Amino acid sequence: MAEAAPDLLTPADALDPYPALARLRDQAPVYWSAWWGGWVLSRHADVSAGFRDPRMSADRAGSFAARLPEPVRERLAPLIKNLASWALISDPPAHTRLRGLVNKAFTPRLSERLRPQIQTITDGLLDAMRGQDTVDLVPALANPLPVLVIGAMLGLPPADSGQLKAWSDALAHFMGGAVPTPEVAAGALRCILEMEAYFRGVIAERRKHPGEDLISGLLAAEENGSILHEQELLSTCTMVLFGGHETTANLIANAVHVLLTHPDVRARVQAEPALLAGAIEETMRYESPVARMGRMALEDLELHGQRIKQGDKVWLSMASANRDERQFADPERFDPARVDNRHLGFSIGPHYCVGAALGRLEAQIAVGTLLRRFPGLQLAGAPSRLDNATIRGFTSLPIDLGAES
Repeated sequence: MAEAAPDLLTPADALDPYPALARLRDQAPVYWSAWWGGWVLSRHADVSAGFRDPRMSADRAGSFAARLPEPVRERLAPLIKNLASWALISDPPAHTRLRGLVNKAFTPRLSERLRPQIQTITDGLLDAMRGQDTVDLVPALANPLPVLVIGAMLGLPPADSGQLKAWSDALAHFMGGAVPTPEVAAGALRCILEMEAYFRGVIAERRKHPGEDLISGLLAAEENGSILHEQELLSTCTMVLFGGHETTANLIANAVHVLLTHPDVRARVQAEPALLAGAIEETMRYESPVARMGRMALEDLELHGQRIKQGDKVWLSMASANRDERQFADPERFDPARVDNRHLGFSIGPHYCVGAALGRLEAQIAVGTLLRRFPGLQLAGAPSRLDNATIRGFTSLPIDLGAES
């Protein structure tokens, strides 16, 4: 009897997936992973095409619900209902309508208006580090900054940021797994119930007293006579909080870690501040905060000799695509001056990240200000990575600040 072929992707690869993903690109660009519970597309061209392919559904709420026994589906109904109205994980025509309305409220002007506030929040967080030789960058800067910014964008009190962060973490735990455990799903359900109760109160207040925040913009948005109904408003607030916090927090931590582990690059960026934007963009390629996105095949597909059946889960690996030597010259090199950097860190096509401009702005301000104020900062111990196949980041990143400039 022939010996079974070894798995090319296992839980042992969670903390450093890149060698395994390189094997997939080379040996099995369309690979069935028992660990991930679906097919993995690993080459840039295939991942890019997958994001645009209407035969691959983004409706993860529907596919998740369909796999559940009826009693469990009923118990998790509020969670499923909330996720079903996320523009991020819906298909046309619902996605087209939701995205159009969200775009009307989530404008570049709204993001740019937050620039002074982002700088003020960053300065305050760095002020709090004074007098400390060593700090953990994750709780000190990377986590609080995005949640305070997204809270400001939604018009929420800064005092609520701790609760907002806890809700975002619970959703990240749920969204990061291929098959969530009952305990994780129950935690996500509690999170959704609490968030919806919170946002109902905020929305009711904004109806009476609209302002210049995103929730007021969502209430006012209209597209071809259509407006967001109550569940869509609640779901969009949930999606914006989750997406606006998780991606940016991990982008900041990843960027700092990459610069501190590449001292020559860090020296270039400090000597040439104009390279900072390129360093953030290269971080999105080299250490994308979102490593993969899920899809479901709506019909039988054949790709690279493999048959993907209708209803199969398909994982689009951005982490792999962003290091594909077929797309990028010398992809294992971190280059802040890289040209034609068509990474997929913010997705591509209809589901391109609506908050990409805001995430870039926050990361540039946070990392740039940190390097200016603490030019001699160094790693101060072994960092601890998130054990999550979807979200690439850190639970702890200790740094030695050095002298403040």
